[in-house]
Amino acid sequence: MTDTDTAKRPDGASRDDVRGAVDTDLRADVSFLGSLLGRVLTEAGGPDLLADVERLRAAVISAYEDATAGHAGKTDSAEPVDRAGEIVAELDQERAEQVARAFTVYFHLSNLAEEHHRVRVLRRRRERADSLPAAVERLVEELGAEEASARLQSLRFQPVFTAHPTEARRRAVASTIRRISDLLDERDAAQSTADLLETERRLLEEIDVLWRTSPLRTTRPTPLDEVRTAMNVFDQTLFEVVPHVYRVLDDRLNGDAAGRQPVAAPAFMRFSSWIGGDRDGNPHVTAEVTRAAAEIASEHVLLGLHRAAGRIGGTLTLDEADTPADAGVRELAEQQRSLDPDTASRIGIRSPNETHRRVLLFVAERIDATRRGVEGLAYAGPDDLLADLRTVQASLRAAGAHRAANGELQNLVWQVETFGFHLAELEVRQHSQVHRTALEEARTGGELSAQTVEVLDVFRTVASLQQRFGRRAASRYIVSFTQSSADLANVVELAELALGSAEAAPVLDVIPLFETFADLEASTRILDEALQTDAVQRRLAATGRKLEVMLGYSDSSKDVGPVSATFALYDAQARIAEWARSNDIELTLFHGRGGSMGRGGGPAHEAVRAQPPGSVEGRFKITEQGEVILANYGNKVIAARHIEQMAAATLHASTPSTAAANAASAERFAPLAAAMDAASRDAFFGLVKADGFASWFATVTPMEEVGLLALGSRPARRGLSVESLEDLRAIPWVFAWTQARINLAGWYGLGSALAAVGDVQVLREAYEAWPLFRTMIKNVELSLAKTDDHIARRYLGLAERDDLADRVLDEMALTREWVLATSGSSDVLEGRPVLSRSVRLRSPYVDALSLLQLRALRGIRRSVEKDPADADHRLLLLTVNGIAAGLQNTG
Repeated sequence: MTDTDTAKRPDGASRDDVRGAVDTDLRADVSFLGSLLGRVLTEAGGPDLLADVERLRAAVISAYEDATAGHAGKTDSAEPVDRAGEIVAELDQERAEQVARAFTVYFHLSNLAEEHHRVRVLRRRRERADSLPAAVERLVEELGAEEASARLQSLRFQPVFTAHPTEARRRAVASTIRRISDLLDERDAAQSTADLLETERRLLEEIDVLWRTSPLRTTRPTPLDEVRTAMNVFDQTLFEVVPHVYRVLDDRLNGDAAGRQPVAAPAFMRFSSWIGGDRDGNPHVTAEVTRAAAEIASEHVLLGLHRAAGRIGGTLTLDEADTPADAGVRELAEQQRSLDPDTASRIGIRSPNETHRRVLLFVAERIDATRRGVEGLAYAGPDDLLADLRTVQASLRAAGAHRAANGELQNLVWQVETFGFHLAELEVRQHSQVHRTALEEARTGGELSAQTVEVLDVFRTVASLQQRFGRRAASRYIVSFTQSSADLANVVELAELALGSAEAAPVLDVIPLFETFADLEASTRILDEALQTDAVQRRLAATGRKLEVMLGYSDSSKDVGPVSATFALYDAQARIAEWARSNDIELTLFHGRGGSMGRGGGPAHEAVRAQPPGSVEGRFKITEQGEVILANYGNKVIAARHIEQMAAATLHASTPSTAAANAASAERFAPLAAAMDAASRDAFFGLVKADGFASWFATVTPMEEVGLLALGSRPARRGLSVESLEDLRAIPWVFAWTQARINLAGWYGLGSALAAVGDVQVLREAYEAWPLFRTMIKNVELSLAKTDDHIARRYLGLAERDDLADRVLDEMALTREWVLATSGSSDVLEGRPVLSRSVRLRSPYVDALSLLQLRALRGIRRSVEKDPADADHRLLLLTVNGIAAGLQNTG
């Protein structure tokens, strides 16, 4: 299975000409991996399997190019994709499944090649304008060195890892892909023909494993399975990457003095996790699961800190004669000896005249004792460990060993500051209605239901986690669907009931989550009411008037459509930021964004810089979900780049010039936003509120069938069936439209909105001047680039509702027309050539999987008895994995 066809494009250029703009190295990697896959397919299924794959591949490429010509103005009465559909129909069931798996593996390898190439490019690239040092320089220019330094020291970027109920890729598949990635690195570094041949042999072995590994999970993962998957990212990348990011920044800040003087770069990252803590709609997340999740995270970080301290201590072979220990380290050594004379003696024998080494190796032993829970030797908390490390640093500096003090030892300090003993703060989330029900039962004094007992157990668990790991380990409690200040007060009352008193209750920062359009509109009223309560006032006094508010992007988009949701979220942020200023509150807005356009996705660093004035102020907290976690943090180089981009954007958004520009643009284009809001909402409601829409949606997309996939521990639906959109979670709503190649959740209503404005000049002025508007248009361009109206027609044809199908197709065409007019482009993604080529080269291969999925859906729709174990369901589920891999997003 290779990437070498030279079919002619309708504009006269060959497909190779299109590929010619793709970097040669990337083309070589894709071609090489594709040829290896072709060999594996031939070995596993014979030459006929590869022939069938190649036959379908050639047909979909030809169909795609004809369809592209249609977009350019050519018309043809015959559907060019029909021949590819005929090939799919001719395949027997076993061969159809094999072909689906072949295209899926191809996408995994292509994704890997693109990631590998991105790393290659990042390593070659010089510093960019969106780098962190560049952001600091801009702060200095606008605010002066002193204020810029203060802003940098208070910088905070906080990703929150969440489990993804539509994460389509199995952990076993991801592990194999990571091994193939390592082999590509080895291939790049190969020095001889023998090395290349050996690497090729091992690559064939791993691709064969990937081919033979079932892409479908046989059992649904548990919440703790999801926790362990997230731990892989911490172990393999983040534990090392985070101090590296700090170090690169410090090298720029300190210049030639870097390493010789104390660091200037702060530990600006903190991590949180909902995995094992988010129980909203997930009955599998219990109090015991939450406890276990925190223990697993602590185990991982303490193992990492123990290894790092032992490694650094082992290299700190500084002789006492040249680098004498100061009084602080000598006193620390005596304290260590009194804690455990045997361990101190054993270490001393290995390091008789190396006091700093001896002390740090004992520190490593204490970290291990903390992990094992050894009373008396364990650290009480990370602050005590930091005190010991800083004592060693101070002694080294006093002895003139500045580089030893500010080098690897400082990396360890940064790791402790960032991760503590808990790795990531475990945040609890629960629905406000669950709290109301539990409190009503508890107040009556009767027998409590199992659900209420579980609610109270959660507070007891949080209290025990705080006692064991410190308050940072678990103090945030998010209330889903916050609709009144009582929803926040209920949490405090339940915590006190669970523990018996206010004094015994855990310390909680209760965070409102405003999700629906109505809740966003009511947000400041609810916050005003909350501000009058004693519990909130006490917490504000304890935190220095710090408060966190969460905004949900998913449900608001499903509620009123993507355009109205974008403006509603912007307005809510602006109002909440002004409310915080007027009440002297240090606000952190927590953005509940997803990876897809219908859930607030798109380039996050661009979105940060488009926020309302005063809503960032050097602090940005955001959810990172499932597939996005692996995409942003699965590779060390890409993780470092992502962190730097997000931190830089957070600083940029806080500059006076950015705030002034955003404020002026929002005011200038407020009438445009109002007109777009009304028109887009009318269009969206006209579709989703039409009679029979929910059942039609379930028919023309694989929404119902996706629920059969063992994707995550959390159910995809709130009820047993979907009678309305309220029954469906936002993530599978987006996932289903994505699978159908329509991506409706990311763009529907924008065409009507832009057409209602009707003035291209005004729209182009908004595109140039208003970051929020430009970001929305660019995100919709990407969403449209991943749609295919020829394939979409086939999905929409699965139900006999031409009225609804025509609405969708007409709005898609209108949106494409007006988006291009607004951006002044002749094609979507015209200004992003690398991304454009990636999408364009993938699309025909995704078409092949879509046609296979349509075949399966038609079979399922025709069947009287719906058997989830039948061949059509299996083929459909196989294609779900492949389409998700090909489009590089799910929900």
